[in-house]
Amino acid sequence: MNLLIMGPPGAGKGTQAEVLVKELKITHISTGDMFRNAIKEGTEMGKKAKEYMDAGQLVPDEVVIGMVKDRLAKPDCQNGFLLDGFPRTVEQAKALDETLASLNIKLDGVINIVVPLDKLMVRLTGRRVCKECGASYHVVFNPPKVEGKCNSCGGELYQRSDDNEESVSTRLKAYEEKTQPLIDYYQAKGLLLNINGDQEISKVLADILAAVKK
Repeated sequence: MNLLIMGPPGAGKGTQAEVLVKELKITHISTGDMFRNAIKEGTEMGKKAKEYMDAGQLVPDEVVIGMVKDRLAKPDCQNGFLLDGFPRTVEQAKALDETLASLNIKLDGVINIVVPLDKLMVRLTGRRVCKECGASYHVVFNPPKVEGKCNSCGGELYQRSDDNEESVSTRLKAYEEKTQPLIDYYQAKGLLLNINGDQEISKVLADILAAVKK
């Protein structure tokens, strides 16, 4: 089974992806990991990406697509994959379609985790991180035993600078503007699977599995 997963910051995409690949016995391809591995392995595309990154520039689409193609051609993707973090634009989606066609791979579905804006705001602004060990908490969903203190090491908890309401609002707006055309693109292809992300984690997973198995 070959899938894409999408969702705004705070939708729980990472949590679901982790469990989903185990349930479906497919390979998780996160673009961040893919970049790191290609650079580490010194592949041709990895070297090109590193040149742009070292110069503080964005890696062009053709290089990213080249890295995706290299990754999808590896043996561990033969039984299926979950692509996470790519594509981010319609242009990238079209280039991905061409890449998949060249590898004789068919995309089975695009999972889109949907959560209302106000709920995302609560999720993202409530996050707290330990200054000492980096453990993550949430004031509503996963509070520490002692307010402001880490359960593990007793370190002080703080709110990341990009987790304030203004920053979160900007990030969510940017995501929505960039991603809506992509959602429309996959909807038109009949591949979009909208999943209600405003539920218990286990219920979201059950809904995803039911949708992809259809």
